[in-house]
Amino acid sequence: MEKDKISYQEIIDRIKPELDKVVDFLNRELQKIRTERASPSLVEDVQVEYFGKTYPLRQLAAISIPQPKEIVIQPWDDSYIEEIVKALEKSRIGAAPVVDKKIIRINLPPLSEEYRKDLIRLISDRQEQVRKTTRKWRDEAWREIQEGFKDGKMSEDDKYKGKDKLEDLIEDYKDKMEEAMEKKKKEIER
Repeated sequence: MEKDKISYQEIIDRIKPELDKVVDFLNRELQKIRTERASPSLVEDVQVEYFGKTYPLRQLAAISIPQPKEIVIQPWDDSYIEEIVKALEKSRIGAAPVVDKKIIRINLPPLSEEYRKDLIRLISDRQEQVRKTTRKWRDEAWREIQEGFKDGKMSEDDKYKGKDKLEDLIEDYKDKMEEAMEKKKKEIER
């Protein structure tokens, strides 16, 4: 009969990797949001259509940051230049690409107040996405804990200990995410 017992800790441990993925997703998304400083992550995932297929820019070119407000893109093949420029013009980077012989330069202008507000809204959208996903994992774990209790596989004490541990875990992850978002907002507001 002991074999049928389940531990709230096992249930909580199963959602930790999923919560780690949520934090990783948020961090990757925040890196794509422009601040005053240039970063390869601003353009590396821009989707470029080439001969009927779509590729992330990082697969078609080398991306470097020679100066704090400049991105240089050096396509592996000169035939990519036109399509890369089109994709960059459609992106939300907020700066126009300039072709300079066989490279593409993007000089980032200072952020306008309106653009800063747009970026803050974008962060808020990402924040809501990760909150929903975090709630989904919390609810799923809590449902499993309750079912374990209902099915007699967990004591009532363990059910409530599990609830407390789960809430503590969720708070830890929320704090990590809030910290990352606040840091990004401060970078934008500078």
